[in-house]
Formats: sequence, C-alpha cells, structure tokens
Amino acid sequence: MSFCSYFDTHLCRSCSWIDYHYAEQLKLKNDHLHALLKPFHPQEWLKPATSVLKGFRNKAKMVATPTFEGVVLGLSEEVSLIECPLYDASMQKVLHTVEQWLRELGVKAYDVKKKKGELKYVLLSRSKSNGTMMLRFVLRSHGLIGRLEKGLESLVQRAPELKVITANIQSVHMAILEGEEEIFFTEQRRLEERLNGIPLYIRPKSFFQTNPEVAEKLYRTAAEWAGESKPKRLWDLFCGVGGFALHCAAPDRTIVGIEIEPEAIQCARDSAAQLEMNTIRFESLDAASFGANSGEKPDVIIVNPPRRGLGEQLCKWLSRVDAERILYSSCNAVSLAKDLEILGGYTVRRVQLFDMFPHTAHYEVLVELVRG
Repeated sequence: MSFCSYFDTHLCRSCSWIDYHYAEQLKLKNDHLHALLKPFHPQEWLKPATSVLKGFRNKAKMVATPTFEGVVLGLSEEVSLIECPLYDASMQKVLHTVEQWLRELGVKAYDVKKKKGELKYVLLSRSKSNGTMMLRFVLRSHGLIGRLEKGLESLVQRAPELKVITANIQSVHMAILEGEEEIFFTEQRRLEERLNGIPLYIRPKSFFQTNPEVAEKLYRTAAEWAGESKPKRLWDLFCGVGGFALHCAAPDRTIVGIEIEPEAIQCARDSAAQLEMNTIRFESLDAASFGANSGEKPDVIIVNPPRRGLGEQLCKWLSRVDAERILYSSCNAVSLAKDLEILGGYTVRRVQLFDMFPHTAHYEVLVELVRG
C-alpha cells in the first residue's frame, strides 16, 4: 500500500513508482542514468539530490469533466484528483473551493465526445515562498467570461490566496492545454517566487519548475559549477524565467539569457531589474537563431532544452562556438545522451541527478562538459 488512495484503488496510476521505497526509486533512476552516460566516461558521479515525497508540486493541471453532480476536477474518467498528495493542503483546499464554486455557478464542463460545454481545464499554481496562487480557466469560447467575472468576488472571499485569475481561450477540439488568448480577471498578473533568495516570477504561459525545493538545489549547484572558473561571459540558452542566469550573476560577469517565450523573458527582465543586475541581458529569441547570428564567444554556456534535447544543428553549432565549458541541464537523459554523441571536443567531468519528479521514472540531470 502507498500513501495515495487514488493509486491504491486504481483510480490514478500517474505516479507509477509510488509503491516503491524511495531508496529503490533513486537506485532505478541512477542505474538508468549510469547506463546512458557510461559510454562518455564521466570523471565524477555525485550523489542524487533528493526530494520530499509529498506536497512538492507547485502546479495542478485538472481536467474538467461533466457529471450529474456538476464539474469534477481531475481525470477525464470522472475521477476527482483534488486531494492528490503531491499538492500541499493549501492547494487541495483551494481546488475544493473552486470546484464547489463552479458547481454553484452552473458551469458546464466540456464534453469531449459531444463537443459541448465550455470549461476544459483548471490550472492552479502556487508560490512556495509566500503561498499566493494563480488560477487559470481554460475555456472553449468567450461564453463563460461574464458569468465567471460576476462570481469572482465570492471566489476570492473564500480563497484569498488567489491573487492572479485568468481565462484562457482554447477553441480547438484537440488535446491542447491552452490557446493564445489570455484574459486577466485580476489586476495582478504574476506570482513572485523566491528560490535561494532570488525573485523569480510566474506568469500564465511561462515555464517554471514544478518542484521548487529541488529546483533550488539545481540552480545553486549550477551557479557553483559555473563560478569555479570565474567566467567573464556566460550564455543561458532556453533560459525560461532566468533561473540559471540570475543565480550565476556576478558584478564582473556578462550574461545573456535566450528564450523564445516572451512572457518568460519579461519575467526574467523584471527579476534582473529588481536585483539591479545591469550585466544581464535577456532576449526573446529562438536559441538556434541566436546561435547563428552571435559573434561573441562565451566562457561558459548553460543549456536547458525541452525533452527533445538540443538536436543536431544546435549541438554542432555549440561545438563550433568552442566555449571552455558547457553545463547541460536535462529532463530527458535519453535525448541528453544523443546530444553528447554529437557534441565534439568535450569530455564529461561531472554528473548529478536531481529528483524533480518522485514516484515516476522521470528525473532531471546536470552535466558539466569540459573542452578537450
């Protein structure tokens, strides 16, 4: 038996390893990573950075399902996941409140088979540092906007933690989480999080790590590794809201952060401005475009690509840039291994696993590559 009733009763099997002892989970992940990276002969394997086992997620993604009782938030099979132990008690409480409020308003969840109804998803994010939350309703059309706005005061009175509330319009009949249009119901448009004392901002469409405690360890480790050679110039590619770049900041160090999502770049710029960091520049660009047009040569490059990895084009370009060191943060060690095969001229110095996703086979890994 695990500590999750949803898993034990076969209502949800997302955490496929939740009934494994945590030491066994770590061993399985470490073995998987060793098998993938052994051909590259890492000089040093560091102990995995561990996670707490409950309440570590800062984001809930709930499918809205129509039932006779009203909207159910959870899985598409009409299973509520409001009390998922990956969310802390405050998030569970707010999700209960939101579900009840939606039923009182008479909101109809979207029926995938009948292609009827309005509410598709409910997304809830929480700041670990101050407990404030952001709530997003993903809707099929604008038809519910007026009703939600009228009931908003009642919702905020019941759940004062909600500081940012939006509606996202996703009109396509496909399994797409969100659309382009975001409608703000609140004056506040972002949450502030603090990791290792550094302010980072969460906006509706900006990527943010879902396990903030392990993210702190990852950013802190990357900053320590990057700073060892006292680099003068550093690039952070796929920088998101600027977590790596801001942690690596130093008065005599020039840093460029590149990210294609404009919302994330605005968050990163706001953080840099709050910290009065004038040596960091953030640009909303595709990493490949930046790579093709940049004439500079950095001392250290940090890359944090999506699950698909860097790909052949970027890997070959990085080899030509010929930076002294590359720090590669990956959420998919399989694509990482493929990229390492292409990255010529580098050896693997250090490897560390960060258990960002307990109870699953997934993990984050940080690798230091040294030229020559």
